[in-house]
Amino acid sequence: MTLREKIGQRLVGGFPGKEMSEEFIELVKDYKVSNVILFQHNVESKEQLSRLCRDIQTLVRKETGHGALICIDQEGGTVTRLPEDAVNVPGAMALAATGSEENAYRAARITAGELKALGVNFNLAPTADVNNNPDNPIIGVRSFSDKPEVARGYVVAAVKGYADGGVLSSIKHFPGHGDTSMDSHVSLPMIDKSMEELEAMELIPFKAAIEAGCPTVMTTHILFPQLESEEIPATMSRTIITGLLKEKLGFQGIVISDCMEMDAISKYYGTVRGVVEAMAAGVDLVLVSHTAKTLKDVAEAVYAAAEEGRLSMEEMDASAQKILRCKEIYCIEPTGEAGTPQAMAEAAALRSRTITLYQGQIPPMGDNPVFLGCAGYRSGFVSNQKSGEDTFAGYMASRFGGTALVTEKDPDSDAVRTAVEAAKGHSAIFVNTYNGHLSPGQLTLVHELTGLGIPMAVIALRNPYDLRNLPQSVAAIAAWDYSRPTLEALAPILSGEQAAEGKMPIAL
Repeated sequence: MTLREKIGQRLVGGFPGKEMSEEFIELVKDYKVSNVILFQHNVESKEQLSRLCRDIQTLVRKETGHGALICIDQEGGTVTRLPEDAVNVPGAMALAATGSEENAYRAARITAGELKALGVNFNLAPTADVNNNPDNPIIGVRSFSDKPEVARGYVVAAVKGYADGGVLSSIKHFPGHGDTSMDSHVSLPMIDKSMEELEAMELIPFKAAIEAGCPTVMTTHILFPQLESEEIPATMSRTIITGLLKEKLGFQGIVISDCMEMDAISKYYGTVRGVVEAMAAGVDLVLVSHTAKTLKDVAEAVYAAAEEGRLSMEEMDASAQKILRCKEIYCIEPTGEAGTPQAMAEAAALRSRTITLYQGQIPPMGDNPVFLGCAGYRSGFVSNQKSGEDTFAGYMASRFGGTALVTEKDPDSDAVRTAVEAAKGHSAIFVNTYNGHLSPGQLTLVHELTGLGIPMAVIALRNPYDLRNLPQSVAAIAAWDYSRPTLEALAPILSGEQAAEGKMPIAL
């Protein structure tokens, strides 16, 4: 292989539409970029996604002689990319609420089957972060638990599910993104912990997954000043990537970066410099997910760095060979069928077991219930660009009757007063939140509604931290994500037709 071809094997790019852009096609032809990441904006339906993956493989094989790793963030729950005619399973913390690691395995097997049938061979999941900071704006329910010993078992089960399903998986975000109140998509977080503290918390799920044979590990763009003396994030630190991950923990698989166009890299270091230093640190595969011009500049800069001796050719060869060996296993023809009635039913049954009644008793709806709360919105840059059209209030009122009132994401005092006034005289109040612990107007509304003395239930449709400090008379329900399948699972529980089976997997 030429140097250009080796570099191309180590790059992952993306494009904005439902088919490959001309700019991306040129990158494959001219720079031998050999791998792709897909987002929701690339996906319309099963048929379209299958065709797109076939086109990607055809182009990459023609131009490079090898298949393409086609990556996707299909964690389940709040981070899903598959279309509605495929199966989207519950997310990590929701699965942990079932109390069974077997359910994490089953969800991973279902997802692997969907991806393999559609032509996607690399799922950037599961999340191995321990969400031990309630104010974390980006991880939250994407983590299995705030307890490392709980997260460990579920992470290992998910890794095994993906492996048995024949799809490449990646634990993320090493060495841990749970204990931060900042999002590395838009800032440069810091976790100021010693190695001993990390070993007692963050590293536990990663160690277990590595010992269980997890094939890839994704890095995080976070500063760890007690591990790395230079002011550079983990992704760019040889001390962390080679010293800790590869040498101390013994990881021998593929190290993949989080996207190098996130602000934590692009704003503070520049994507081009970041990629070169990430490769020098020991990262095998780098994500430049969005901009063709940036990926072209990256390819040129990596080539120059290798020619000038700033990147080890021995390590360049080793990384390229690891990736090619991986492709021999996973870059195969799609098999199976996505979106089967059986898989849909199994995912729905899993989801119904995740709904958790944290406190109180769900009140009878009576003859005039009111359903209110905010619509879904893009709560972080890893989330989809927009949520579905269903609102909690609209869906429940259309199903059970009563009044629907959709509020703002973070209602001000006037909006709160208006909503409280509208709720008066109803037989029961059902109010949803969506990361209300980060949008305090939502919680102000909840607490003002409790003063009406009307039987009431609060439903957290993302992070369950919204359920803290509610009066004991108020029913508190964790539903984990804001989606049509979750509303469908929630409805029979709110109406009393079905009991909530879930158990809270974190401390509130």
